[in-house]
Amino acid sequence: MPLPGVQTVAGGLQGSGTTPPGPDASELSASLGYLKAEDIAQIEKAYETARAAHAGQYRKSGEPYITHPLAVAKILAEWHLDPQALMAALLHDVVEDTHTTKGEIARHYGKAVAELVDGVSKIDRIEFATLQHAQAENFRKMLLAMARDVRVILIKLADRLHNMRTLDAVHAEKQERIARETLEIYAPIANRLGLNTIYYELEDLGFRYLYPTRFRVLEKALNRARGNRRDAVGKLKDAIQARLKEFKVDAQVHGREKHISSIYKKMQEKNISFSEVFDIYGFRILVPDVAACYLALGALHTLYKPIPGKFKDYIAIPKANGYQSLHTTLFGPFGMPVEVQIRTPEMHKVAEAGVASHWLYKSAEEPSKDVHMKTHQWLQSLLEIQSESGDALEFLEHIKVDLFPEEVYVFSPKGKIFSLPRGATPIDFAYAVHTDVGNHCIAARVNGETVPLGTALRNGDRVEIVTDADSRPNPVWLSYVATGKARSHIRHYLKTMQSAESAEVGELLLVQALRSLKANPEQVGEEHWKRFFKGDAAKTREEVLADIGLGKRLAVVVAKRLLATPEALAEGAHRLESVTIRGTEGLAVQFAPCCRPIPGDPIIAQIKKGQGLVVHTHDCPSIHPFHFDPEKWVDVQWDAAPGRLFDVNVRLTAANQRGVLARLAAEISEADSNIDHIETEERASTAYTTIVFTIQVRNRMHLAQVFRRLRRIPEVVRLTRLKKKPA
Repeated sequence: MPLPGVQTVAGGLQGSGTTPPGPDASELSASLGYLKAEDIAQIEKAYETARAAHAGQYRKSGEPYITHPLAVAKILAEWHLDPQALMAALLHDVVEDTHTTKGEIARHYGKAVAELVDGVSKIDRIEFATLQHAQAENFRKMLLAMARDVRVILIKLADRLHNMRTLDAVHAEKQERIARETLEIYAPIANRLGLNTIYYELEDLGFRYLYPTRFRVLEKALNRARGNRRDAVGKLKDAIQARLKEFKVDAQVHGREKHISSIYKKMQEKNISFSEVFDIYGFRILVPDVAACYLALGALHTLYKPIPGKFKDYIAIPKANGYQSLHTTLFGPFGMPVEVQIRTPEMHKVAEAGVASHWLYKSAEEPSKDVHMKTHQWLQSLLEIQSESGDALEFLEHIKVDLFPEEVYVFSPKGKIFSLPRGATPIDFAYAVHTDVGNHCIAARVNGETVPLGTALRNGDRVEIVTDADSRPNPVWLSYVATGKARSHIRHYLKTMQSAESAEVGELLLVQALRSLKANPEQVGEEHWKRFFKGDAAKTREEVLADIGLGKRLAVVVAKRLLATPEALAEGAHRLESVTIRGTEGLAVQFAPCCRPIPGDPIIAQIKKGQGLVVHTHDCPSIHPFHFDPEKWVDVQWDAAPGRLFDVNVRLTAANQRGVLARLAAEISEADSNIDHIETEERASTAYTTIVFTIQVRNRMHLAQVFRRLRRIPEVVRLTRLKKKPA
């Protein structure tokens, strides 16, 4: 079935005269003329699937939900993206918001479309400790999917653009959060990929909703200035056209008004008022070829004097996203600065569509190989950073560094050009050349002179790195590197070294513990370790030793578990008999408040003067791993039927909605448990509340039952047992 209000014809889709349910359906159909009839048929089928899946769903504005995917598909159709991308755009919310699965999409529309939809879909937030962590994980998933197929981010950017255009429908707090996210992540990604049109619109919309008062004031001032300067701009345009004609340059001259967000940034950077911003207008000149670009530049420099230091040649040295143009700023009439961009039509296409120009459907023109190559290099660097980042928040931190690249261009000794963000140092350059060069860097020479490794590089610098095979990354480097690649490589190396060094310390502590138990460390072999791993989360000996060295495990506990085998007993290894803990021993046995052990936890007890046995969990953070007396530690085990309830600390994060606390209390009561204490933590977001409470349970199985009941509450997004570290 075709889209509502349209019918299929040989040349594509056209209106049939009937009224569509929403304006986007007819607008999308009008944009599909570049596709083949069979491709349009598949898009129609995808539309029907999306419409059926979203039936009965509405946006905050009150419109049927299907208007959103239609609008996203229309934006992509304006870029002439391929049918797979358009189908994925129509289906991009069905996996997340309906019962449709990724497998069903793959069966009906192919694996490629399913992968695109999956790349755009969010991850279920229940997996994450905080909203920030969930957002970071979503970005990581999206960016890594983008590294495999850049169409993922094109769909996501179109999705965000339409959401920003319709942001009036949501409450002010959500407007602010989404606007900040747009300015911090999505607009910079659009800029990084050369999607200038989307970049400027996202910037303006983000500024409008994040700073609504400032936006309104600037908008009014701009409207007033527009009327006052219209005549001046017209005269400037006539003068430029006349001078280009004198030089026999075939050119199209377009006046352009600066975006409000750009004007605001300039006011902030230069600490000036709006009345001092003269260059709110600029000119874009399109000429037939590269030679004409330089000829036009010369013609303009004979018309008005160029401002020193304001000329940039992005044709000879393109930006990292493939952008090419000549930029110059002139002293116009009455001292008014005039900004001019000069480029060819091909350069203009790349400047507006960026990486999307590579995906133009069946384009007759060869897409820019340079743009595609630069984009591919950056996307591959995402995969490299991901492989060395500890978690999603760290990955996002590295990516944010690379999303604001006010570029400087530097040269290797052989003349190769490297684009680095402003503030980059020789260390950043070294890692840009190769990871090994960065890891073994000991000194740098800039323009032939030795400089400190923290020196900020400038445009045109010639950089030479001195290496030494025995040199290693220095933690101090993290304080002044400016690229995500350098930061992630340095951190990865330091973590690896920390793990190796910790394992060495852990091995020394374990040997000491074994000897204190009158065992021969050399007799602890593979069989002992195999039995150890059967009841442990660790998979390798190095992991256990590193945990001991880092203080995550107690060496004496590991030693006793290694020796607690029939073979070890037969060889006469010393082993203390376990003391059975019932939980009703009164003052003779105490349960440490730092870890609050409960039946089912692996435990160990410490003999303390005047306190008796103090029971801890094996991984209690208060047990110091480096100084211990084995004679003061006792192996203990739980009685099969403990005779009391035990306190457990729990941290829970839930959506901040009315009645949630009452439901939590009811579920805990239904699970035959009791709340002993409750308090709330300071909120990072008003949308969520984090509660720390103490409940009473019989054992770990009972605790698991309580957790299962609490997780059934839809508003609960995170639930963990809390083991407090000592103050």
